[in-house]
Amino acid sequence: MLQGVVNAFKLPDLRRKLLITFLILVIYRLAAHVPLPNINRTVLQQIAQENQLLNLLDMFSGGAMTNFSVMMLGVSPYITASIIFQLLTPLVPALEELQKQGEAGQAKLNQYQYLLTIPLTLLQGYGQVRTLQVAYGVIPTEYFGFTPGAILPTISTLFTMVAGTMFAIWLGELITNDGIGNGLSIIIFGGIVSGIPARLGSLWGQWVQLLTFAFVTVMTVAVIVLVQEGQRRIPVQYGKRVLGMRGSRLRVAGGQSTFIPLRVNSAGMIPLIFAQSFLIFPGVIASYFVNSNSQTVSQIANVISGLFNGNSSFYYVLYFVTVLGFTYFYTDVIFQQQDMADMLQRQGGFIPGIRPGRRTHDYLMGVLRRITLVGAVFLGLIAILPWLVNLLLNGLGIETVTQSARLIVSSSGLIIAVGVVLDTMKQLEAQLRMRHYEGFIR
Repeated sequence: MLQGVVNAFKLPDLRRKLLITFLILVIYRLAAHVPLPNINRTVLQQIAQENQLLNLLDMFSGGAMTNFSVMMLGVSPYITASIIFQLLTPLVPALEELQKQGEAGQAKLNQYQYLLTIPLTLLQGYGQVRTLQVAYGVIPTEYFGFTPGAILPTISTLFTMVAGTMFAIWLGELITNDGIGNGLSIIIFGGIVSGIPARLGSLWGQWVQLLTFAFVTVMTVAVIVLVQEGQRRIPVQYGKRVLGMRGSRLRVAGGQSTFIPLRVNSAGMIPLIFAQSFLIFPGVIASYFVNSNSQTVSQIANVISGLFNGNSSFYYVLYFVTVLGFTYFYTDVIFQQQDMADMLQRQGGFIPGIRPGRRTHDYLMGVLRRITLVGAVFLGLIAILPWLVNLLLNGLGIETVTQSARLIVSSSGLIIAVGVVLDTMKQLEAQLRMRHYEGFIR
């Protein structure tokens, strides 16, 4: 692997791509430390150690959330917009038609996603700041809200968040176009990696916890690689086609055999995002009624907040079940969009022993749903892994340092980090192989 790195830096174009990627990551990390004004950062960092929502948002913002910086929302609004369009495309004929128009249609869809990102950033930014303000007093009421004196600071804060999010998206696009790997994923990856020293520091000196978390992290990475790369290969045969005569010989094309790779985890980490967003919503709504004048409403809101605050056993059991459901849902949506059975039939391909058309579709769907069970259970266990580790340590009489230090890297972060590393290594591998260099993978 070290030789592969050396080979990559020997090539001027690859060296340029790697340096551009590194430089943009440095710029993003610097911007993530430019703070918004009027924030009580001490309180924010204290609650970030125990709040599941803030940990998730901090991961997607590359560590900017706990700094309450201009980049505090990171690229998460754009990711949300992309998911919305991905789900709406098979339901809205106009969007489906755009998707079939190739690069021009995709460029138009990207433009719509950018436009949707702006209102999503405004809504998400206001909701997050308002929740932190009501529940924890992170920002004084005279600086944020719709009272007469706070309107101008509120508008300036929200539009600064929009500018930060669009700047983060632009940096990600620069990496995609001029660097190595997927830009948005690389930015999130940089934020995940940047939090490792702080987590190690919180565990330093408490060697049992540190060794336990390190062992669990290494084993989790190994399982993630195994499952993420796992696939079921469905054999496909293409019929022979007669093209005509060449002299006295008959010209025949086709007849080759190949396969369709159905991945064990086709959904990636999207079900984790869906499930967390779904479970966060009741707690966010309840936080608005915690201080209600009605005692009954306030008590109900406190109960709901307690159940969905990310620290209760009920939350993690529901989290596991929700991840299973969203994994099947998202996998079905993606499979329906690909329409493999129709594509095979148009290209003259067929699965041996299976009739083309509807029978092929049903067969592929049946196989996919069976192997997705493994992927769904895997994602569910990864999602609740911090809770399971915490239960294990408590059962052994070992006290955890903080809720956020259950793993050196969060479970969702591990899936992103491993996926980004594998994807980037494959791109570098392809570049080196084209130039007849020995790559990373042997």
